[in-house]
Amino acid sequence: MEENNNKDVKKEVLEWIKSIGLAIVIAVFIKTFIFNTTYVLGNSMYPTLHERDRLFANKLSLYFGGPARGDVVVLEAPDVPKKDYIKRVIGIEGDIVEIIDGKVYLNGSLLQEDYIEEGAYTHVYDQSKWLVPEGHVFVLGDNRDEGASKDSRYFGCISIKTIKGITGFRYFPFDSRFGKIK
Repeated sequence: MEENNNKDVKKEVLEWIKSIGLAIVIAVFIKTFIFNTTYVLGNSMYPTLHERDRLFANKLSLYFGGPARGDVVVLEAPDVPKKDYIKRVIGIEGDIVEIIDGKVYLNGSLLQEDYIEEGAYTHVYDQSKWLVPEGHVFVLGDNRDEGASKDSRYFGCISIKTIKGITGFRYFPFDSRFGKIK
């Protein structure tokens, strides 16, 4: 009788180990290929995102066409190793982005940016016009105060390969900003 109990216990322990192992494999697969979570440090995306906001970053859509204009993306910081930035895609390959008198123009037309603060002035630094090359995007932070965002005005267009995910949903804090990111 005791021998059967030992076999049952061993069998149950083995089933638990298999279940936990499978859960870990599934979690790693989801985190690697489908979505990840991230959080906001700094104010470069204010007023859209605030410090300590927590976001889901969708990786799956990157396999089927990449980011589109207006998407908020998580990307590898081109100027700081092992750091990520969160920015908005303004231009995609083939686009001409120009900043004139504090306003952003996309392919010769004034870009309507309802996600930035009214009256915001987009500063330029060394360059004011960019042609987005193939396989790249032009990104800006939503906070256009001088020095508030390291973005394509500083480091130029970024390779799509450095984009880690497209954010579309804020899951924390649980206040009026909870939900879809505009």
